[in-house]
Amino acid sequence: MTSDASPARVLVVDDDPTVAEVVTGYLVRAGFTVDRAADGHAALACAAAARPDLVVLDLMLPGLDGLEVCRRIRADQGQIPVVMLTARGDEDDRILGLEVGADDYVTKPFSPRELVLRVESVLRRAGTRREAASGTATGPGTGAETGAETGMALRSGPLTLDPAAHRATRDGVELALTMREFELMAFFLQHPGRVVGREELMHRVWGWEFGDLSTVTVHVRRLREKIEDDPARPRLISTVWGVGYRFDPPAVPATEAVDA
Repeated sequence: MTSDASPARVLVVDDDPTVAEVVTGYLVRAGFTVDRAADGHAALACAAAARPDLVVLDLMLPGLDGLEVCRRIRADQGQIPVVMLTARGDEDDRILGLEVGADDYVTKPFSPRELVLRVESVLRRAGTRREAASGTATGPGTGAETGAETGMALRSGPLTLDPAAHRATRDGVELALTMREFELMAFFLQHPGRVVGREELMHRVWGWEFGDLSTVTVHVRRLREKIEDDPARPRLISTVWGVGYRFDPPAVPATEAVDA
């Protein structure tokens, strides 16, 4: 749930009325306000009429598919958290959903209780980030206290991350990061030179005890595409084969070191 007194608003988008009804029922019982849409155009209209705190979005929709709906909602409404619903075993669809910016995904058929837990987890992370940005965060978060959660500004070479403004830059140019990419970048900036496995990243950044590790792989790849000079030959986020990833801060030029 969100940190304020009003219940979080969730938009459920699925063309299967049975799935939509069951998901809506579980979310309402968990205390959420729920809007429903059966296709992409209706989803965009609902989001425009009442801005959701999170969208549960089926990938396969009539008319506009889930990927395009996600893109348009993000373009119109900003970084609204999205939980994507995908077909079981369709890895390409899951990766596409993550690459377009979905914060999490659940494969069909799924447990409605699991979906509610995923929704709560994503909203909790988003709420922690907002509280940190406003300086009102209290108590521990669900994962590591990254810079995004503590509110501390972070800098390494050409990279800067300002949680208060939810702004990350490279060489002064603002980066278009999803919520997870922002938190992942914060984690790497806070742990330079340390090798960290995908399982630990899933726990510390996502707050999950288990899940599909390809989620981490895709987000690391997307982050590299936005911060590396050559993502195919990364120099900032290195892969340590068989172990995980390591953030290597760029060397400070000698003149800059002397001036400092």
